[in-house]
Amino acid sequence: MSAQNQQERPMSTHIQLLVGRVLMSIIFIMSGFSKLGSVEGTAGYIASMGVPAPGLTVWLVIALEILGGIAILLGFFTRYAAWALAAFCVASGYLGHYQPEDQMQMISFMKNLAMAGGFLALAAAGPGAYSVDARRG
Repeated sequence: MSAQNQQERPMSTHIQLLVGRVLMSIIFIMSGFSKLGSVEGTAGYIASMGVPAPGLTVWLVIALEILGGIAILLGFFTRYAAWALAAFCVASGYLGHYQPEDQMQMISFMKNLAMAGGFLALAAAGPGAYSVDARRG
């Protein structure tokens, strides 16, 4: 979004985008750092889902969660980070939570889909004025 279009939005929109970015990023940053404390356990869980190369995949997941979360938080390359995290939410939701016979897993699956929708909305709206992207022009 151009700087001119950013300025046309009311201040409240920019504040809402900032708060939304903070709230959406927290789960990924915390989850990524949490996985650092249990890399082998997380790799084992990834392997149990049938994902190839779990030893490599765990590091890719950790990097995406931490770096993607920080990018969303700061509003840095926001659209790319939002698209990547939306895809991750759908894939991890399906692989890790899609179990129609288990209501709690299906709630987690639906939560992942809702987060993916939020990331797609953020990609469409842009990060707002309070972001690195806005400062970069």
